[in-house]
Amino acid sequence: MDGRRRRRIALGPTKTLLSALALSAIPLVARAEENAQMAEFKVALDTVWVIVAGVLVFFMNAGFALLETGFVRAKNAVNVLAKNFTVAAMAGLAFFFIGFGLMFAEGNSIIGTGGWFLLGPDNSPAMGDAYSGIFPSLNWTGVPLEAKFFFQACFAMAAASIVSGAVAERIKFQSYLIFSLVLVAVVYGMTGHWIWGGGWLAGMGFWDFAGSTQVHSVGGWAALAGILILGARKGKYTKDGVRVIPGHSMALATIGTFILWVGWFGFNAGSTMAADPTAIAHVATTTLLASLGGISGALITAYLRTKAFDLSMMLNGCLAGLVAITAPCAFVSAGSAIAIGTIGGVIVVLGVEMFDRIRIDDPVGATSVHLLNGIWGTLAVGLFAESRFNGDVGSGLLFGGGAKLLMMQGLGVLAVGATVFASSAVLWYAIKATMGMRVTDEEEHLGLDITEMRMRAYPADDVAGVTSMMPPDAGRTAPAAAPATVEARASDPA
Repeated sequence: MDGRRRRRIALGPTKTLLSALALSAIPLVARAEENAQMAEFKVALDTVWVIVAGVLVFFMNAGFALLETGFVRAKNAVNVLAKNFTVAAMAGLAFFFIGFGLMFAEGNSIIGTGGWFLLGPDNSPAMGDAYSGIFPSLNWTGVPLEAKFFFQACFAMAAASIVSGAVAERIKFQSYLIFSLVLVAVVYGMTGHWIWGGGWLAGMGFWDFAGSTQVHSVGGWAALAGILILGARKGKYTKDGVRVIPGHSMALATIGTFILWVGWFGFNAGSTMAADPTAIAHVATTTLLASLGGISGALITAYLRTKAFDLSMMLNGCLAGLVAITAPCAFVSAGSAIAIGTIGGVIVVLGVEMFDRIRIDDPVGATSVHLLNGIWGTLAVGLFAESRFNGDVGSGLLFGGGAKLLMMQGLGVLAVGATVFASSAVLWYAIKATMGMRVTDEEEHLGLDITEMRMRAYPADDVAGVTSMMPPDAGRTAPAAAPATVEARASDPA
């Protein structure tokens, strides 16, 4: 037998073994390709969900605009609409330039120190230990960086919008815009780093799933500081007591509330930042039940105190329940969500009465809705949380978890409240000293639509049978020259 044949015989088993190995590797390669495809599909699905949820949150700007417009007098409708429209742009840009980096970039326990303009290394959508970049506090979600920014920017816009209604009908347009710009760029970004950016509050065990503190209380504290420095509307409080200044359109306010209600499902459920069906379904359910409880609580409380079915209280009760459930929505049961929302509805009615009693004038009830219920919702985590929903959070006081979680939540409320209120007060005073904060008495009397915006929401000849034409100088330079229409004068309480 020659050598060539012996080599063929010797190689025979080797070829057979290699062929077998190759055949056995085919399923492994196919499985690896399938896993890679599934991973890509999950990233795509998660990204679509985050963007859709972000769009719902963005659309809440329309809800805020309509709600606030309905709750103010007709002579200030354009001004309120313009504030809500413009602040979305200002807040979004401020968050892009500074706020996002301050909030989520690596740095220290107080602030992020990079990531301006979304610049810096980032290999999103890599997650966990596979992530390498400047935004490690967001490595728990497997979506592209720009999807993370888009969703969070829409949150920042909402925080700025909260302030608008509280200072409506007497603040200078430009003063409000400057304040909102700094609020979102610096204050919101800093407290956000403490809570969601891996800062000191997060390290101590403070939990705020979707923003009862970070969005709503931040906006509420900033609004309260503004109200105290700005003062009440003319004629609101007299020696005879509190005068009611009704809004001009409950229809607009109701439509606005419905829009906010829809948007809130994106607000809370979208904070999962992943298309997780179980988590999304649970958060959507607790959000819905809390809002229903809020309506019921406000309806019953208002009726017991006034013997009237007050629609404005029902609307704010719905929002109160939504604000209250925003922090604990992923950590509590359906039954607890109803309780949290119902208590929120009671709080908003009593809060409106309390603020009027101490002469804090809030035309839309923003402080009662967002501040008081932002605090309540944050504390509710420490009372109603159950470890079966999130083991990292643990259980609250009412479910055998002791008082530790409640104390951590209280610490967060105090720290954020003191910081935001103090910094907002300094900023408001600086604006007041440099460019002025409040319009003149005459401008307030005529309405800011004429004096600041130089247009009306509703042409006067449509609503009062008089001309809607205004002289060329009917703006801020000569407010007295503007026509004193029935609408402008009759709606003024003075």
